[in-house]
Amino acid sequence: MNAPLFPLFADLNGRAVLVVGGGAVAARKVEALLHAGARPRVGAPELAPSLRALADAGRIEWLPGRFTPDWLAEDIWLVVAATDDVAVNQATASASGERRLFVNVVDDAQLSRFHLPAVVERGPLQIAISSGGGAPMVARHVRRRIEELFDDSWGRLTELLGRKRAHIRARFPDTAARRRFFDRLLEGPLPGLLRRGQRAAAEDALRHALAGEAPAAAGSVMLVGAGSGDPGLLTLGALRALNQADVILHDRLVSAEVLQLARRDAERIEVGKSARGHSTRQEHIHALMLEHARAGRRVVRLKGGDAFVFGRGGEELQFLRAHGIPYEVVPGITAALACAAHAGIPLTHRDHAQQLRLVTAHCRDSLDTLDWPALAAPRQTLVFYMGVAALAHIRTQLLDAGLPAATPFALVENGSRAEQRVVTGQLRQLAEAAERHRVQSPALLVVGDVAALADELHWFGDAPLHAAAPSLSAPTTTPTLADAA
Repeated sequence: MNAPLFPLFADLNGRAVLVVGGGAVAARKVEALLHAGARPRVGAPELAPSLRALADAGRIEWLPGRFTPDWLAEDIWLVVAATDDVAVNQATASASGERRLFVNVVDDAQLSRFHLPAVVERGPLQIAISSGGGAPMVARHVRRRIEELFDDSWGRLTELLGRKRAHIRARFPDTAARRRFFDRLLEGPLPGLLRRGQRAAAEDALRHALAGEAPAAAGSVMLVGAGSGDPGLLTLGALRALNQADVILHDRLVSAEVLQLARRDAERIEVGKSARGHSTRQEHIHALMLEHARAGRRVVRLKGGDAFVFGRGGEELQFLRAHGIPYEVVPGITAALACAAHAGIPLTHRDHAQQLRLVTAHCRDSLDTLDWPALAAPRQTLVFYMGVAALAHIRTQLLDAGLPAATPFALVENGSRAEQRVVTGQLRQLAEAAERHRVQSPALLVVGDVAALADELHWFGDAPLHAAAPSLSAPTTTPTLADAA
């Protein structure tokens, strides 16, 4: 078994590095070297257009021709062989070794004396991953996983602590004491302040920590949008939050697949609402957030879709601010975007719709307050959330307001999930089509000319069902049009 590589970060700022090769691979290596402040010297018979542009701009030096040992001048610090000619690569490696120069031969671990790792970079913080040259795809996969866990605030944290390094060392000259200080600091409020972009507050927190003032328990709440159920639609911010959570307060419609991505030992509490059956009162959700945050826990309030689109996120933030609880918001892909996209429905279209209206149809009272004549205006798309139980009322109001009975509609049930179904038809058929196909929540209603494009542009799941034809795959249970919040 080969000995492990010795990890090393090289300071190449202002130093000459020889790159042998003038193609696309060499161009990628040159780009990385320029980023590190090196002075690349590129030797090759011809240069790729990007490299020629760099040479013309004076950012690299071109050595035209095939490799000769003369290229290994005394000012060269490192060598990279990036050609597709095995003989040239071998000659470069051999000549470099004779001069005790470290050489990397792209895709040839045996000839290489140093390896270029996969790198995650967050400002001054760099995380390098290497497989020893044996399995670079594994290193790239690990890099993607680490990218998910470390956001840009880690760079700001590294920069801040780097600026205060002398103060920290003077305050804690003992290494063990300094290590304990950093452990307390990084578990405290400082990282969260930087994540929220509150740099002045972060500076104050560090100053208090250096003065020996212990911060209160670092409890907080992150309001996270879980999207429409497909875990592939989660943002990186949402994934990071789920991996950091101590407690997750999640809606009923957050999918099991999304919850499986959360930290394994996080406490999960369902706090969903439903028009039928058990519901959690909003006041109880507030109390749970307050209880766990005051106990110093990192709470994730996980909502289907986006918390600020009919998700009562604003009310929850007002409650948290009133009680002095730090909070963050991670937006999610709201159901209108996710469900329409998976049904092949563009919500706006140059030929059909220049406006988009998102409407909540959760209860009869909210429907009666809507401006129905404005909703019946032409050349727009209407998206009704939580409206399955009120389809007959929605149809009546739109028809009475003047929307043509032939206006296309699409009902998207379980949008973006494996069990997605789409029902299309004309507005006059809406309620009967939902009954015939036994549409159940969660389902989204799209009304407008763009809804007809579902038949033409569908790409996910089965083809749309039509209002006039019964569904062969409809469930055999008693139909229900109940919807949930």
